[in-house]
Amino acid sequence: MTAVSLDTAKNIAVVVIVAFVLVGIVSAWMIKTVMTKIIVAVVMAGLAIAVYSQRASLQDCADKANNSGGKEVSCTFFGSEVKVPGVARP
Repeated sequence: MTAVSLDTAKNIAVVVIVAFVLVGIVSAWMIKTVMTKIIVAVVMAGLAIAVYSQRASLQDCADKANNSGGKEVSCTFFGSEVKVPGVARP
């Protein structure tokens, strides 16, 4: 085996410590970036599901308005009341 002097071992230890610190900093930055992307993707998926569910609700409301015989129909869109005029059929 090759013998390592005390000074060489100290220098290697300093290099290894600096390398570990740099890898830790880069890892923390990358994890933050990945977590941010995951959080944004989850929020966007949640908003897409919410909008899809409201779209279905509005379609049901439009169907009610078409079948109302000209009467105004009240619907909700994200908790806000929306008045939809009914369609008078000849």
